[in-house]
Amino acid sequence: MDKTAHAYAVVADRPKTSPLPPAPKLDLASAPTPPSEAFKPGVAGTDATGRRLVIVSNRLPYRIEGDGTGRFSFERSVGGLSTGLGPLHEKAGNLWIGWADTDGSIENQERSGLESALGERACRPVFLDERDAQRYYEGFSNSAVWPLFHGFSHLARFDKEEWEAYRRVNERFRDAVVAEARPGDVLWVQDYHLMLLPSLLREALPDARIGFFLHIPFPDYETFRMLPWREEIVRGMLGADLIGFHAYDYVRHFLSSCRRVAGIENASGALMVSGRLVQADAFPLGIDYERYRDAARTPAVRRAAAEFTSERGHEGCKVMLSVERLDYSKGIPDRLNAYDAFLDRHPEWAGKVVLVLVTVPSRENVESYRKLKKRIDELVGLINGKHSTMDWTPVEYHYRSLPFDQLAGLYVASDIMLVTPLRDGMNLVCKEYLACHDGGAGVLVLSEMAGASSELHEAILVNPFDLEGMVSAMEQALAMPEDEQRRRNAPMQQRLARYTSQKWAREFLSAMDEAKQRQEGLGARLIGSDFARKLAEAFLRAQRRALLLDYDGTLAPFSNEPEHAEPDARLLELLRTLAAAKETDVVVVSGRDRATLETWLGGTPAELVAEHGAWFLDRARNGWTLEEPLDNSWKDSIRPVLADFVDRTPGAILEEKDFSLVWHYRMCGQELAERRVIELKNALGELAESGLALMDGNKVLEIKPSGVSKGHAARRWFCDPSYGFLLVAGDDRTDEDMFEAAPSSAWTVKVGGGPTRARFALRDCHEMRALLETLAKTAS
Repeated sequence: MDKTAHAYAVVADRPKTSPLPPAPKLDLASAPTPPSEAFKPGVAGTDATGRRLVIVSNRLPYRIEGDGTGRFSFERSVGGLSTGLGPLHEKAGNLWIGWADTDGSIENQERSGLESALGERACRPVFLDERDAQRYYEGFSNSAVWPLFHGFSHLARFDKEEWEAYRRVNERFRDAVVAEARPGDVLWVQDYHLMLLPSLLREALPDARIGFFLHIPFPDYETFRMLPWREEIVRGMLGADLIGFHAYDYVRHFLSSCRRVAGIENASGALMVSGRLVQADAFPLGIDYERYRDAARTPAVRRAAAEFTSERGHEGCKVMLSVERLDYSKGIPDRLNAYDAFLDRHPEWAGKVVLVLVTVPSRENVESYRKLKKRIDELVGLINGKHSTMDWTPVEYHYRSLPFDQLAGLYVASDIMLVTPLRDGMNLVCKEYLACHDGGAGVLVLSEMAGASSELHEAILVNPFDLEGMVSAMEQALAMPEDEQRRRNAPMQQRLARYTSQKWAREFLSAMDEAKQRQEGLGARLIGSDFARKLAEAFLRAQRRALLLDYDGTLAPFSNEPEHAEPDARLLELLRTLAAAKETDVVVVSGRDRATLETWLGGTPAELVAEHGAWFLDRARNGWTLEEPLDNSWKDSIRPVLADFVDRTPGAILEEKDFSLVWHYRMCGQELAERRVIELKNALGELAESGLALMDGNKVLEIKPSGVSKGHAARRWFCDPSYGFLLVAGDDRTDEDMFEAAPSSAWTVKVGGGPTRARFALRDCHEMRALLETLAKTAS
């Protein structure tokens, strides 16, 4: 991950959002152990809690070179990810898994030696086929995901072979992690190269603690939907327990795509995925503030700053600095155009200002990057040719990476820092600049499109697409008094000093603990094979049994068109088998109207309860009966209101039952539906005063008499002491009435997960069917 491609979103330390007591934390506070001592080959270390952190990223945190004789050199990477996670990696026992990208300098026969050498540094390499590596990295990751997620959809290339390579490489990473994983490990997957990995790990290690962090923006739904494999990406990320982003906007975009691509709703960032709670939240990445602050005061950096000013002839000039990796998202040509316009407008600044442009080489084998490099070269030449004098050059251009001391020296020597990307998840350069000016003057001009702008709002914020606004920002920066510079910088520097890269890591891991606690405290225990065995034993022991089962979402999956959710032959046979068992009553308790239920299930011996308990049909089929007389005259006043909302909401459906009216919005656009639900609830007002109740179900709003509920209907079975076995299963809010009314001895099962009064939970209706088939085999 490149250090200028991260995001920052909040303005202070992240508050704790959960009232739950803290779980045991990984030991992050003590001084890191030198890798040579912490990681002896074949010796497994752990922290005080016995848990190990396994970091998984595209690349390992080292640059690796081989000399062809089996000897290797390792240089620690200096990117944001390596810096942020380095102290954790160096803790005894932790492990880093990543691609051993050696630029072809390591032969196959040298791999075992490289693995051993990396093992001493607590790293586990993943070796990739050269063709797959190219298609995975230069291909899908950086030619599809990178441009699309940064808003450059016209540059995105969607190639099926590159997608297949991406999938295969993620599977290779899964194999590597599974081979190394131990019970209790915390698996932390990083960035857009590995978005399928969380779900692959979840399938292989169902009980593992898995975190995922995306270090680039997550696009809005209208952009994301362009990706042909959008659902695979969303579901891949949802394999994690906690999904982190740098900015809350990206969280919001991700949650929107979860709804619209995968049909998964959220409540305050919490999603239920196959009965498992997944949390999405923002965790802004900071920098090692002390490192830059202290470096700025060292003789080496001070000397570099002084040499830059004197040797380059910039004494008496205001220095504007730009440091970016070569990438179209960074807005370098736009920055140069704005500087050119500034010089056109202000000839009096000739000889008094200089723009130092440092562009770090990147992806030079990609055609779009070569074209970008050529364009930048041409713009620099144009500006210098147009505005230069005999003793002044307006743009000083460096196309190379700089050693740390030289970069810090440039930060110190510069009066103004221009960070104006067109789109940037996280830009750490602006924070490094502020750290090098700790307590001092200096002006930060920052793009509104950078994630850091949400936190560094005291900077001069600018729209990088607005040429006039960019010119005005340069004018304001050059004219700003030093006391105002210090006044603006102080609060930003204080925040950056508090929320460092190490604190970012601690916050994320702490939130993972909280997410796991929430999973464990949902109130329903996921059913496993041991539960099925115990349930079958209880079923056999009982002299009389009753199974009360919801239909939609419990026995059959939901359908966008409610009338198309009819039962398949397998379900009908299952109900017949269960109802034919000796002293066993099967009751389908549904919100469906009686005609639909009888058409679909009338051929089985199951008893039927329609409209949430209004109508009953016994197994002898003696005709539908009402629990109690009901009045439906109220519908004349409510029906026009619902009909109006159907007309105003494309995809909405109005269903009329004998004693209820239902407004379906499963096929509506999510944002519009959410708005209409609120409006409709407000329009209906206080229904309780009319003896009516509004039920908020799964993509439906239903108005019915307040005395009608599944819980009330189920009491005729719950109150019968002859039943020695009661199984009650349902998936939504209407079924909670049954769970609440059920006796404590009943086996209550929530299908689909989520907060519930049920004692047990299943992930989906397929698991519910499997459980019923176990009972059917037991009964036969």
